[in-house]
Amino acid sequence: MKALVLGGNGFIGSHLVDQLIQHGHRVRVFDRGPEKYRSPLKNVEYFSGEFNDIALVAEALNGVDIVYHLISTTVPSTSNMDPVGDINGNLINTVKLLDLMRQQGTPRIVYLSSGGTVYGIPDYSPIPETHPLRPISSYGIVKVAIENYLNMFHELHGIEFIALRASNPYGARQGHTGLQGVIGTYINCLNEGSPIEVWGTGEVVRDFIHVDDLAQLCVQAGLSESIGVFNAGFGRGVSILELIDILSECSGIDINPVFKSGRVFDVPHVVLDLEKTKRELNWTPKILLREGIARTLESANTENNDRSDLAA
Repeated sequence: MKALVLGGNGFIGSHLVDQLIQHGHRVRVFDRGPEKYRSPLKNVEYFSGEFNDIALVAEALNGVDIVYHLISTTVPSTSNMDPVGDINGNLINTVKLLDLMRQQGTPRIVYLSSGGTVYGIPDYSPIPETHPLRPISSYGIVKVAIENYLNMFHELHGIEFIALRASNPYGARQGHTGLQGVIGTYINCLNEGSPIEVWGTGEVVRDFIHVDDLAQLCVQAGLSESIGVFNAGFGRGVSILELIDILSECSGIDINPVFKSGRVFDVPHVVLDLEKTKRELNWTPKILLREGIARTLESANTENNDRSDLAA
């Protein structure tokens, strides 16, 4: 199988590329820049450009069997600041991608949607895929719209798709800017000796999935014959305060968080129901949160040392 990974130099994409190579697949990557933490990989074909460069995207699509679409130009905390930019950068460019796939006969796409935002404030937990979709951020609204276009292109043009509604991925090579994930942000704060900030009371509950488990699910989704939307999480909820306790245990550092005002776009409780995913995609997450955080702490120390060596 020849796979095109859009966003293959990013956090989740780089792990997916690793998994695809391990499974013996040929890999082509399209991204706006190189990987941050390592050099280009041998036997991987790279296309460098912006997602809105339709001619370059069309060239990257040539001859591939499946597209893994992991590109997002926004995150939940930034999307509401510029919803028009969110629509232009993500929705419109994805519809153009699907039209290119139709033109070139590319048969299948796996799209990374969002299990943390598309449902909005849930009526019950854990949340199945059949739960009403009531997103309260532009990020979630655009994800839902893209899912609908995926279904439209399937019904009208036969493009097979799976949309993975991922919860909160974490692990090695995650960004530390405070935008990509709370675990990566907190670990970076620990390494820098800066305060850990909590939005609200810390009782917000999230479903965390290790990036290795998510990457394996992406591979499984690409190889399956299933079509539709599937939740992608661990299926257990952990509050931010509980997460801080685990970080403290794994790092050996006493953490005294700084509490800030809550954010209106933060859904209070998200835990995903994985029964459909386990049954139809033959996948179960394996990495427990404590184990995953310990791995991430270790990899963060290695990344810091590597950056120090480069700067010397």
